[in-house]
Amino acid sequence: MGATVVTISCEGERCALQGPITMENVTAVLAEGTQLFKSPRVVVDLKAVTEVDSAAVSLLLEWRRAAEKENRRIEFENVPANLESLAELYGVAHLIGTA
Repeated sequence: MGATVVTISCEGERCALQGPITMENVTAVLAEGTQLFKSPRVVVDLKAVTEVDSAAVSLLLEWRRAAEKENRRIEFENVPANLESLAELYGVAHLIGTA
């Protein structure tokens, strides 16, 4: 079984993720997003995310931390219900903006 691939496409300040975000690929997704998300404001659309686990919550938190450290804003929209549930379970929904 090969690594699952996620694509991140950006147009201006809007970026969209497509595919699964799991322990298997989160390091690569983090690196790619960190390279792409350089605008003062980035809106990340998660509508095409197909699968998540706790690594996806960590990913969004890390992107949020990096943006704040660089005085940028990052927002997440169309967060899948299962990702919202995980964020609520861990008590961090307010930190990733799903609450």
